[in-house]
Amino acid sequence: MKGSDVAIEGVSKSFGDFRVLNKVSLAIKKGEFFSLLGPSGCGKTTLLRIIAGFENPDSGAVTFDGADVLGLPPNRRPANTVFQNYALFPHLTVFENVAFSLRLQKKSKTQINSQVKDYLKLVQLETHANKKPNQLSGGQKQRVAIARALINEPRVLLLDEPLSALDAKLRQHMLIELDDIHDKIGITFIYVTHDQQEALSVSDHIAVMDQGNVLQVGTPNEIYESPATSFVARFIGETNLYDGTVLSKKLMERPETEYMVELDIAELGRVKVTTVDEIEIGQRVSFTVRPEKIMISTDKPASKREDINHFQGIVDEPIYSGFQTKFYVKVNDNTLIRVIKQHSNYSDEGPDIVWKDSVYLSWSADDGYILGIQEISGERK
Repeated sequence: MKGSDVAIEGVSKSFGDFRVLNKVSLAIKKGEFFSLLGPSGCGKTTLLRIIAGFENPDSGAVTFDGADVLGLPPNRRPANTVFQNYALFPHLTVFENVAFSLRLQKKSKTQINSQVKDYLKLVQLETHANKKPNQLSGGQKQRVAIARALINEPRVLLLDEPLSALDAKLRQHMLIELDDIHDKIGITFIYVTHDQQEALSVSDHIAVMDQGNVLQVGTPNEIYESPATSFVARFIGETNLYDGTVLSKKLMERPETEYMVELDIAELGRVKVTTVDEIEIGQRVSFTVRPEKIMISTDKPASKREDINHFQGIVDEPIYSGFQTKFYVKVNDNTLIRVIKQHSNYSDEGPDIVWKDSVYLSWSADDGYILGIQEISGERK
């Protein structure tokens, strides 16, 4: 691996009376694609700028491979940054933009020509070398910025919302290219984004941030399937989220220690869910189930398995999106449950479930998830 291990330990930062980062600690492994994910104002860009050296923390430490870098200016850290607005020199060609730092290092013309050609090939811009930035598309400008950042052979590449200025289709295309570049280069990528799908698509690990705090660090699967807090559950994709009380629990006959728990949820009634966590009868918890985990049908399910949750409702709003339909189903007169049904088969006459249909909903106890101690407005109670 060519990259560096990056450690952030107890980093705090305030601007005036506003606390932007609150004792943030992260361990980023050499060569991984690590994403800082969260809404605007959560502190992720400030943290990236501290890693880069453009900001200093009020307290804490930042190390690359165990060496403290806080005393080093940005140009002396083994990291380069790709900015959201590209930051290209408008009067220079693509070749000259990428070669700029090599010329400052007084490298020979032969070295410069060879290295620039290699990196333009990496980002698939060999045929655009003599163009100026104003002759390029947004995606091409971003690839120039990436080549310029990589040509110095940093051990860490910092990317600050690099795709946010691009349209949706181009953003997806560039994301695939960025992942491919990471695989070829093999250095550490630290990627800042507010887009959940971007982070889930390319990351080895994700840190979800809110209000200056890291709420959860995990693989994309862990973040999506096992959210640590209600904020993470809501922010990463769509979900149905409820508060409830533990009515009963029993140990299941499985290789690992796992419990079948029955919850009393005011909006739904009784819901069964499995958990590996130790919880007590009478405890208040938060429960979530993803819309795509819920089966929807106009036919009453035949299964009588005790680990299946069953509810009946009326389709309040169907939203057809071609490859899927999202249903808002009203149960118990006023509770809406979101359900997503994928369209895997061709349907000549359109969706088979429509507005005002009476439907049956079901999901396995294994597909729900208990978040833990009840949270209200993002704060643990």
